Amino acid sequence: MCNRPNIVIVMTDQQRADLRRGCGYELDTMPFLDRWAEGGVDFARAYTPNPTCMPARVSMFTGRYSQSHRVRTNHNAEDALYTEDLLDVLKKAGYTTALFGKNHSHRKPEDFDRAKLFGHLGYEGEENTTPEEREFADFLRSTDHLETHRPSPGGVTVQHPYRSVSDALEFMDQMEGKGPFFAWISFAEPHNPYQAPEPYYDLFPPEALPPVKGKKEDLKGKGERFVWLRQCWEKVLGEEIDERILRARSNYLGMLRLIDDQMKRLTEGVRQRGLEENTIFLYLSDHGDFAGEYDLIRKGTELPDVLCHIPMIWRGPGIRSAGRVKDGYVSIVDILPTICDFLGIPVPFGCQGKSIRPLLEGCPPLEDRPLPEDRSPLGDRAFPEGGGAFCEYDRAFAESGYGGLYWEERDHLDPVTEGATNGWKNFDCLNTWTQCGQVRALWKDGYHIQLDMMGNGYLYHTDEDPSELRNLWDEPDYAQIRAALLAGLAAEMMKQTDVIPAPHYRYRVKVHPKGFWHAEDAAEDPGVRKGRDI
Repeated sequence: MCNRPNIVIVMTDQQRADLRRGCGYELDTMPFLDRWAEGGVDFARAYTPNPTCMPARVSMFTGRYSQSHRVRTNHNAEDALYTEDLLDVLKKAGYTTALFGKNHSHRKPEDFDRAKLFGHLGYEGEENTTPEEREFADFLRSTDHLETHRPSPGGVTVQHPYRSVSDALEFMDQMEGKGPFFAWISFAEPHNPYQAPEPYYDLFPPEALPPVKGKKEDLKGKGERFVWLRQCWEKVLGEEIDERILRARSNYLGMLRLIDDQMKRLTEGVRQRGLEENTIFLYLSDHGDFAGEYDLIRKGTELPDVLCHIPMIWRGPGIRSAGRVKDGYVSIVDILPTICDFLGIPVPFGCQGKSIRPLLEGCPPLEDRPLPEDRSPLGDRAFPEGGGAFCEYDRAFAESGYGGLYWEERDHLDPVTEGATNGWKNFDCLNTWTQCGQVRALWKDGYHIQLDMMGNGYLYHTDEDPSELRNLWDEPDYAQIRAALLAGLAAEMMKQTDVIPAPHYRYRVKVHPKGFWHAEDAAEDPGVRKGRDI
């Protein structure tokens, strides 16, 4: 047990995948992370299962999609359904567990062996003991979650990422010689309020930012809920909306650089303590941010690529130094089974992710797999014949919506009385209107298909159209691709049908111990027995 690796998960909140130079962005927002990623596996095709904070975080811990774990909004923590989660598994394996930063999961702080909390508005569990920390907390509370137009007070050391890293390093000092540890370092940034101290506040000036490709004129093609979202922001931000969105983007990018510097400080601290060679690092975000795309900020409706596509970098013992890879699609739900695989621990019953350890260790790239001459790459991968391990990583799946019909203007619901806004002084982009209904999406072979419960569909070639401005759904030349992707989406939705509760009499559920579907060594879960009552 003492030889098991330490595990450090660094999670940012609301970080878009593509705003790094290492991902092709014009500005050098995270130079350290780009260099650090070269020593590990930096997945170019990593996705969240739900672009909402709490559902995504519960998925990380349980390895389950939100329709199965039932935390489908930010207000359903008590509804979490699972057998065992990451915390349970690691504690049984002898790990000391710790949380530093934002929680917003189904787990309570006291469930961890150590916990120090930081939220968004300064008084969400923080221990603000100095005058500088209290001034900064008051500043955060005054923002009302909007962008700021002056540098944040107190400098870098009062910022929550700095304090979370300090707490984590102190915890590691206390753990010396005491066995393996798990540290979840959960930054509440670059999530709104969009703020940054000097020298980050004007590091990427608004007037020098590269233009976004999607504009408000494109919103109609994205759907009515996108149009409604922009109209709400126009009410809140007023006539200066475009300038204010630019300032929000500037602060967002400045915060990415601050996080980058703290990531450097963390990894150097781990190295100085002699822990690097026995620590698995995972850097990711729970979901993305519009960050100005389509003249929108924050998040909200549907499953666009900019909200679902996330950074995910693994580094540590047994993980290859591959840098940026497009070997396959990976998801937040894959974290639990992958850690279980590395530790030789059974995957909890009901886990819906799969181990991505083969990708981390360097199985042949998906693109190198020989294909029959009479099949296109898309067709072959959409309908695998045996397929082996390659087919396990050829798609990503996401979902959103808490159910029911779409709310419309004729329903006469008022955003103010519903609590979506404070007299239009602010706006909660996650609300009754943006979260209702059901939407499902699949990413595969460079395409993204989305379908809602009413049959409304969207198809994008994200490799060529990352801003998703051209909907190919009704274009005849893409009819065969649409059909193949719809079949893939339907298959994925059936695969993710929950196995909990297991049948109470005679029937046994057959699952692969690593979460695979196409592997030849599929086996029964030894934990599933006749009459098992979950």
